[in-house]
Amino acid sequence: MQVRDLTKMSLCVALCCVTAYISFPLPFTPGLVTALTFALSVSAYLLTPRQTFTVILVYILLGAAGLPVFAGGQGLSRLLGPAGGFYFGWLVAYPLLSMAKGAAPDFKRYLITNVLIAVPITYLGGLISMMLVLDVGLTEALTMAVLPFIPGDILKAAAAAALGVKLKQVLPRN
Repeated sequence: MQVRDLTKMSLCVALCCVTAYISFPLPFTPGLVTALTFALSVSAYLLTPRQTFTVILVYILLGAAGLPVFAGGQGLSRLLGPAGGFYFGWLVAYPLLSMAKGAAPDFKRYLITNVLIAVPITYLGGLISMMLVLDVGLTEALTMAVLPFIPGDILKAAAAAALGVKLKQVLPRN
């Protein structure tokens, strides 16, 4: 890897750590509304799928080691708790988003691929963990892990797509 790639990846990890704290709880779910998915989307637009996966893995490992990078709790307890599935869903969702983004920056493509790929896979991870950890049925898990987050995730996807296009246009290619 080139120094430029490592620098972009490091900045993306830092952005993830900071945006995780731009969050707020909802009273009926252990999941948080967080700006972290915005940062993950921007990372996917700027990096290759392998680099995106590495950024998310480093972020998760930092939190698992106990560093204060997760909103809502630290360490393995956060990853193994009801919202832990979101973190593992990101390892699949955002590298796939990076793969599907296309070669040229395009707002519409970025937004559509985010809403159709990254958001549902993230929800699936959260849905599974809430069903398993909280021992709830599908309907209750949907109410806690998916439905309250849809409007905000669409807005974050649009904002990330707009920023991703601008950054791709101004950052050097190699």
